[in-house]
Amino acid sequence: MADLRIEEYNVGDIRTNCYFIVNADTKEMVIIDPGGDGADLIRRIKERGLKLQAVLLTHGHYDHAHHARMVADAFGVPVYASEKEEATMHDIQKNVSAMFGNPETYDADVYAKDGDVLDLAGFKIKVISTPGHTEGGCCYYFDGNKVLASGDTLFCGSVGRTDFKGGSMSELVRSVKEKLFLLPNDTAVLPGHEARTTIGYEKQYNMYLA
Repeated sequence: MADLRIEEYNVGDIRTNCYFIVNADTKEMVIIDPGGDGADLIRRIKERGLKLQAVLLTHGHYDHAHHARMVADAFGVPVYASEKEEATMHDIQKNVSAMFGNPETYDADVYAKDGDVLDLAGFKIKVISTPGHTEGGCCYYFDGNKVLASGDTLFCGSVGRTDFKGGSMSELVRSVKEKLFLLPNDTAVLPGHEARTTIGYEKQYNMYLA
């Protein structure tokens, strides 16, 4: 099993959690949700001699996807997203870029299906479709390492907003209970905002999922 190291950076207008998931044995890595400060992220990767393999998007909202293409193109690597999120990424209302005063669309090079396993940077990364916050959001589970990048689906003691266009609270709750809560209790959860948590903690204490 690869030696997984997590580095967290708060990026963009609302300080979204962007993660470097690094294979300490090879210095290969993936980056999750580079929603801003792309130039700084690129600099950090180059200065450290890290080898970026892919950009992974949990969903297509502006604060998570804004600088995905910039970072990917700087290293010639693909952007991944859920196949069900393409419509959100292409819609300036659904991707909330218009709301932030910077209307733009996003795209991915690979649109993954629910259950796909991505072999990247020495990790086996399972794509878990989790609609609710957006129509096609997903989470990435680093199988064997018990690490879940949950985007804006699951937070510490909370869940993502569902009042944006395309959101659904009932779908979000179903996504968490029927998919994420099947993961081991000691799975580390890396959310898109705020503090990290675990699956076990959220099962016991998250009042939105009681």
